[in-house]
Parts: sequence; C-alpha cells; structure tokens
Amino acid sequence: MTGLLVVTAVPAEAEAIRAGLTDPTTTVLPVGVGPAVAAATTARLLVLAEAAGRPYQGVVSAGVAGGFTGRVAVGATVLGSASVAADLGAESPAGFIPVDELGMPADWLGGGTTLAADPGLLARLRAALPAATVGPVLTVSTVTGTAASTDALRRRHPDAVAEAMEGYGVAVAAAQANLPFAELRTVSNPIGPRDRDAWRMREALAALTTAAAALT
Repeated sequence: MTGLLVVTAVPAEAEAIRAGLTDPTTTVLPVGVGPAVAAATTARLLVLAEAAGRPYQGVVSAGVAGGFTGRVAVGATVLGSASVAADLGAESPAGFIPVDELGMPADWLGGGTTLAADPGLLARLRAALPAATVGPVLTVSTVTGTAASTDALRRRHPDAVAEAMEGYGVAVAAAQANLPFAELRTVSNPIGPRDRDAWRMREALAALTTAAAALT
C-alpha cells in the first residue's frame, strides 16, 4: 500500500525525516531547491506512481524554513495553513502587486497564489503535533536577507509564520493531481538580514526528525 509522498528540497532534510519515520508506507524523497524544480519533480513522481497502479494518498512538502521573529521561534515546528507564492507578481510605484491581482484567470495560476492546506490532512498533523505553530508559509525564489525586504513581507503577509522555497510549487503539483496537500517546516533561522552564524540547522533537522512521526 502507498501512503503519503513527502518531498524535501535536499537530501539532509529527507534523511532527517526518515530517521524519525514510523509509517513504512510513507515515501520521502528530495526533489530540489526552489518552486519550479519542486513542482516539476513532484508532478513526475505522482504521475509515475499513478501509472504503476500505486498512487499516493497525499503530498507533504517538508523541510527547514526561516521563521518570522515574534511569530515562531528558531527550532520550532510549523504547519502551513496555506502555501503562498509570495514573490510571484509585479512591481509598481505603489508597491508589489500579486499576480492574481493582475487580471489573470485563476486557472492560469494553478488556483491562485495562495493554496490552502487540505483541511483533513492539516487536522491530522495538528493533532499529532499540538505544539506546532499554524499559519501561512511563504514560498520565495529569493530568500529574504535584508531588513527592508523582511518588513515588506510582514506588511503584505501579516499572518505568515515562515518562509521557504518549495511549498507552493509542491502544492500546485498536488492540486493538479487532485491530492491532499500540507506543508511541514522546522525553523532554522529568523527571517531578516542574512547572518549564517544565527542559523541553527542542526536543531532544525533534529526537530524535523521528531516531527516525522506525524507523517502517517
């Protein structure tokens, strides 16, 4: 029997999840960094599984993320209530315009720039991870690294709790396959001016191993 497909960006994240996984029907695979390769590779995996007669029952984008200071702590676990294409749009003198406000039909955008997590899958994850922070997770192609860009994101997405690079792409692939989707992240660093010394990757990967037991 095939269960969840859990996709990460890099092998280290996949290894951390496998170390804590308790469900043998869950498949964990790294698919690459960024929304484009994550979407394309996830879609290919879903098509291959369906063609083999072993379709997955749902898709989870998992890995480490940056967290908004004051909303989630470094080392904490985050469940995405939605995955948001935060930098897909246009600049203007008045500020950033999300692409779904530019007059394009929603079906051109894979359902819009905000894709909600599946309610049933999210509820199961919340029950298994009661200490997790729940809120929108932003997907960006360029990781935020200045105070100005951090403040701009905070203003545009006042409820967002974290930032990563693959969730929205994986969500689009899951939506195209009509499969439940959720996003699970652990926080390795605060979002803001780039400071590698402030990153706690080891702690975030350890938290990912602990959270992996929820992926059933």
